[in-house]
Amino acid sequence: MSTTDRGHDHHHDHHHDHHHDHHHGHETAERPSRFAALAGLLRRKPRETPIVPRSSISATALTAVVAIMTFLASLTTGAVVLVKGAASDWQADVAREVTIQVRPMAGRDLEVDVVRAVEIARAAPGVTAVRAQDKAESARLLEPWLGSGLSLDSLPVPRLIVVETASGRPPDLAALKARLAAEVAGATLDDHRGFTRRLRAMADTVVAIGLAILALVTAATVLSVAFATRGAMATNRPTVEVLHFIGAKDAYVAGQFMRHFLFLGLQGGAIGGGAAVLLFLTLGLIGGRLFGLGGADAAAMFGGLSLGLGGYLVLLVQVALVGVVTAYTSRRVVAATLKQVR
Repeated sequence: MSTTDRGHDHHHDHHHDHHHDHHHGHETAERPSRFAALAGLLRRKPRETPIVPRSSISATALTAVVAIMTFLASLTTGAVVLVKGAASDWQADVAREVTIQVRPMAGRDLEVDVVRAVEIARAAPGVTAVRAQDKAESARLLEPWLGSGLSLDSLPVPRLIVVETASGRPPDLAALKARLAAEVAGATLDDHRGFTRRLRAMADTVVAIGLAILALVTAATVLSVAFATRGAMATNRPTVEVLHFIGAKDAYVAGQFMRHFLFLGLQGGAIGGGAAVLLFLTLGLIGGRLFGLGGADAAAMFGGLSLGLGGYLVLLVQVALVGVVTAYTSRRVVAATLKQVR
């Protein structure tokens, strides 16, 4: 083959390749523009281009809503823990004490009856201490109703005997009551069962109200996340359509939204729960002075307004649950929406 022929063939091949490349480029240009977006998604790492942008106005608003809801839920949970703990302490204190009331009766010496009732109480098994109140203490108990300047000598004021019992081995109150009735005519025993029942009912009512508030707060959080998820899907609908076009499964798309809202839920929950923890720590440090109570009064009513380690662990678990509820709600809404748009 001559040099001229080889040059001609080379020219012909070059012309054919150029024509083929031009035709191939023309076909590529005619393809839909979504392939360019698809190529960009495939070339980049998923971490660099999340389906749902993490920083947006709606994400900030949802974080604020979740933080507020978590703060309210944490306040409710903390209040329930405080009331339950205080009620348990009160019930334990009341259960450790019984009271013997000795009424003055005609023809009987009150002081002798009081001494005899003290002896009977001390002889009962399970009794750790017995203390009889004198006339001055009885007068002080009646001062809020009768005043301090009133002479009680002419009034049939009963005398009280405080009996402390062992917590692990309580006495036989029925036997003690029967012996007192047989030997001391004016003596009656009160084990404060009525007060304990009312106290337990009050604590149960507070717990029921707290659970109702928690249910309402959780429902409000779920609705907020559902609306935010639908808004995020509407905003990122082209991206979701591209993912469906290349064969992405619904579980993958739902997982992307779930991770996004899990991050938002944990962030908002940490803010709201952390604020509640700081509030309870502050209340525990200052005691009841904020509410006009002395330290002893606050400790007697609410155990020093301290949640304790168990209470703070409950608040941390609640923050984690908020994140889980947020993520699960988002996944369910995305899955239901994807089924509807098919």
